[in-house]
Amino acid sequence: MAALATPGYDVIIVGSRVAGSATTLLLARQGLRVLALDRSRFPSDTLSSHQVQLPGIARLRRWGLLDRLRAAGTPATREIRLDPGEVVLAGRYPPYDGADALYSPRRVLLDATLVDAAREAGAEVREGFTVDELVWERDRVVGIRGREHGGAQVTETASLVVGADGKRSLVAEAVAAPTQRSHPASTFACYTYWSGVPLPVGELYQRPDRTVAAFPTNDDLTMVYVAGPAADFPAFRADVPGRYLAALDGCGDLGARVRGGEQAERFRSTPDVPNRIRVPHGPGWALVGDAGLVLDPITGQGIGNAFRDVELLVEAIVAGLDEGGRIDARLAGYHARRDTMATPMYDLTLDLASFRPPGPAERRLFAALQGRSAGIAQLLSVFAGVLPMDQFRAPGNLLRLVGPGNLARIAAAELRHRARRGRAGS
Repeated sequence: MAALATPGYDVIIVGSRVAGSATTLLLARQGLRVLALDRSRFPSDTLSSHQVQLPGIARLRRWGLLDRLRAAGTPATREIRLDPGEVVLAGRYPPYDGADALYSPRRVLLDATLVDAAREAGAEVREGFTVDELVWERDRVVGIRGREHGGAQVTETASLVVGADGKRSLVAEAVAAPTQRSHPASTFACYTYWSGVPLPVGELYQRPDRTVAAFPTNDDLTMVYVAGPAADFPAFRADVPGRYLAALDGCGDLGARVRGGEQAERFRSTPDVPNRIRVPHGPGWALVGDAGLVLDPITGQGIGNAFRDVELLVEAIVAGLDEGGRIDARLAGYHARRDTMATPMYDLTLDLASFRPPGPAERRLFAALQGRSAGIAQLLSVFAGVLPMDQFRAPGNLLRLVGPGNLARIAAAELRHRARRGRAGS
């Protein structure tokens, strides 16, 4: 096969929601020739957990975009009320890299803000464009073929094609990206928006078969999210309003407060919440966002994970293209760094999505943390994706947070629990 002419672009990015538009933005700011494509037009909505955790907010601040979200009326959430069932832990997020709050922007705002910023940086963004297939030269991806709505098929070439096209990624399927870890969906998700339900703090509830989250979002609305075991979805779908409100009724007075407001939009429900880590690179291609790493939304990490991986990927691309011929080695480094950073939250997400009831040691720990602001702040930093759970639960750390007496009681509860499991197993 004859070699293709000089690529038309340095990078083509398939998908222009949070992962794709952020990648486009940062590459364009580095002076690269970038083409971004998306079958949608912006602004437009998509299913989302909404939360941008502290690390993601820190990145938006560095990129100069946080003020745009604030100016559009996106409220900050600095305090959280965590109710795991037997106690209530109320606290504030500890500052992280200039961020002290999470935000829950509507995707119709967040995605359009990133797309606009990418264009301002000099990237070409084509909306309403469907990618039909990848273009190959021997075993290397060198471009795409696709068309705008109603238009003729065109071919565009690049040194690298990035799939940022979601968990059902065409790019990932076309290159047969290997799966490193995969766990089928174990939950379903359902949310909608309510007016007249003001929230001074974010609220998180863990119940035996439900997780509920309530956070303020744009337009003076409150987003209220319910998750449950996947096996319950058929019954839930048969009566979404009734089952949804019943879940809220099990969360203190949240059900009553929501009934005192007004539902602003339709329910959005899905059982399609898999957990998967793919190999994110190969000859001429890379993956970012849900295309490479997707988690159950029960931990609200999707947007923050995407922003983290975008920065890792952009660093690898810029260095690899500058070095000439070393892009594959740099992408291998992106892969390794992503996996190191993603694994702790992947494991925590699987645990929370199992609806495993808290053990005796965990209940003791929650009780010991009540009223201890430093300990609650650290626990919140775990759920924000800042601090790995194993570091939080390290004996030396817990000793500082809850004191020797409480630590001894936690350890004794864990030993008794293990002994009972051992006797049951025998």
